[in-house]
Amino acid sequence: MPLNSFYFYLMITARELALNVLQALETDNKKSDQVLHRMLHHTGLNRIDRALTTGLVNGILRYRLQLDFIITRFYHHKLEKAAPVMRNILRLGVYQILFFDKVPDWAAVNECVKLARKYKGERMSKLVNGVLRKITPESVTLEEWLKNKSVVELLAVTYSHPQWLVERWLKAYGKEQTEAVLTYNNQFPLFGFRINRLRTSNREFFSDPLLEAAAHEECGIEYFFLSKEFNSFEPAVTEGVCTVQNPTQALACLLLNPAPGTRVLDLCAAPGGKSTFLAELMQNSGEITAVDLYEQKLLKTESHSHALGITIIKTVTADARTYTNEKQPDIILLDVPCSGTGVLGRRAELRWKLTPETLLELQGLQAELLDHSAELLGEGGILVYSTCSIEPEENALQIEAFLLRHPEFIADPDSGILPEAFLQEQDSKGAILTLPGRHPGFDGGFCQRLRKTRELTDAHAA
Repeated sequence: MPLNSFYFYLMITARELALNVLQALETDNKKSDQVLHRMLHHTGLNRIDRALTTGLVNGILRYRLQLDFIITRFYHHKLEKAAPVMRNILRLGVYQILFFDKVPDWAAVNECVKLARKYKGERMSKLVNGVLRKITPESVTLEEWLKNKSVVELLAVTYSHPQWLVERWLKAYGKEQTEAVLTYNNQFPLFGFRINRLRTSNREFFSDPLLEAAAHEECGIEYFFLSKEFNSFEPAVTEGVCTVQNPTQALACLLLNPAPGTRVLDLCAAPGGKSTFLAELMQNSGEITAVDLYEQKLLKTESHSHALGITIIKTVTADARTYTNEKQPDIILLDVPCSGTGVLGRRAELRWKLTPETLLELQGLQAELLDHSAELLGEGGILVYSTCSIEPEENALQIEAFLLRHPEFIADPDSGILPEAFLQEQDSKGAILTLPGRHPGFDGGFCQRLRKTRELTDAHAA
């Protein structure tokens, strides 16, 4: 790090660091928690200021649309034409005024005026001062402003989601379920943990004096639990006794249910959470080939496997659309790149980066991956397709199109070792859709089990 950058981060305030993170996310495609962690790593901020920075970044990312809607009522110019740094300074101020009870309004205004002066000069600092001093909890009458708006716009602003996504969900799931999804996405997400069954049991894990008092709750899947805390369980994660994984990600693996000795191909595998869970289900006996396009991510898979005591995972850097293997797999797990609309509560910035065009591009990629997976399996082979999306086009409709292209496959209703709660939700074709807000602590996601009943002859292929 250059010396001037070192001193900049050493002297930076919590609010200025939050501004820098938000600015970086304007152009950076990395996850917000990665950018935040990287910048916090270089600062001398204390625990309280770090928490303030984190709260500001996450809150503004979640409520950005609502904040902008409020700002436009008091900002007498076109907000979309303002410099990004100005928009983010105003969002910082409004978010503190309306959402932070412990921060006096005058302090929020003064700090934002200082930031505007530093980054945009004296004239812009006066503009920020004038706008923010008009905004108070009493002057913001959101309900009144929205009363004549359409249902789509009302929900979009109230819950701060793009209108095009809200409109899609209303059509697919109705108003009540859409509001449940929107509400879930704005809550503080729980951490999901998976206990490493190769090294311990549930009872042994929580009998540890350091863990038995740690707040946690069961989630209905054996060896998984949820908690608001991370620090209490961090030593166990470091030691490989447990790992961080949302229970929704377990469902595809439980549906697959690989026996010890199975030959598994995990396509698009990195960072390897599902690969390592499959290895635990297989009692570390068999073969798992984890394929991903990005070598750096696969290094994390290898490191993670080593920490968990897993020895049956082999990583391969390759494009999953063209990868070929010497030995035909018994089963394939295909966890495709997707829109991620099931994890917007965990990745708040993603809601502002997704577009309908991106969704369409991903559907094409998913179809390619499915078609190639079909070629790699032999007769009787099992394919489980999974996403962290709640969009029908990436899930059920994608599977319907695949089965039309591939008459050698059927939707397999085998439930694997799914818990009872999810057996009731599995549809007649063997698919599971988890919507955010339906099961406490569960992200959104989809998985479908498919079976290759025969080899496709040239005549059928034609």
